[in-house]
Amino acid sequence: MASDLSNFSGQVVLVVGAASGIGRAAAHLIASRGGTVVISDLDKAGLASLQKELGLKDNQVESVNLGDQSSIQALVMSVISNHSQIDALINTAGVVGPTNTKVEDVEWAAFERTVTINLFGTVWLTQAILPYMKARQYGRIAHVASIAGKEGNPGMHAYNISKAGMIGFIKGVGKEVATEGITINALAPAVIRTPMNADTSEATLKYMLGRIPMGRVGEPEEAAEMLAFMASRACSFTTGFTFDTSGGRATY
Repeated sequence: MASDLSNFSGQVVLVVGAASGIGRAAAHLIASRGGTVVISDLDKAGLASLQKELGLKDNQVESVNLGDQSSIQALVMSVISNHSQIDALINTAGVVGPTNTKVEDVEWAAFERTVTINLFGTVWLTQAILPYMKARQYGRIAHVASIAGKEGNPGMHAYNISKAGMIGFIKGVGKEVATEGITINALAPAVIRTPMNADTSEATLKYMLGRIPMGRVGEPEEAAEMLAFMASRACSFTTGFTFDTSGGRATY
């Protein structure tokens, strides 16, 4: 009987941004499929409630600041120290940044913070984790980008740049590690029903929803299903790619 490549038994999966939204749904799904989930976020209260829901040990809960390279390095070292391996990384963390803002009115501090967390954080996570995956000749990396990185949303300039940068970065890394048993891919959701969108302006949300042919927002569990595939052994011949969960908005 063929093995179930979607099962995570014996694997350690680090989920960054696990306290809420897509990350929380992904942690639940991976755990239900037998994986040893390590949850990480800056939101300690969210992590504590998720730890209770999943019955996780204390060494499966880690705090991280995605805007701080040293914090990311400490996270990866801690997971390796506690679990000896990281088979898959799912990174769902990020911030929306300024919305409904004309490009000439963008405040640089807010712009820089958004790009640092979303884009630099993605690069730093990948840099920190790759040596351990290369040593074992196996790894799966899944970063959450956005449809905004493909098409751009008006008034969301820092977010657009950060997510487009992620997609370009992942394309290059995918080719770089293609022969080392490692795949790295992006997920580009349209608007998903998560706390992350709580501060997005009504005008921006209306714009985004109006471009989804299905006429609704996506659910975190729908995005989690895609991420679980990307983080699994089943994702063995796709790398440097951007998957979509956009309700039909993306057609390429």
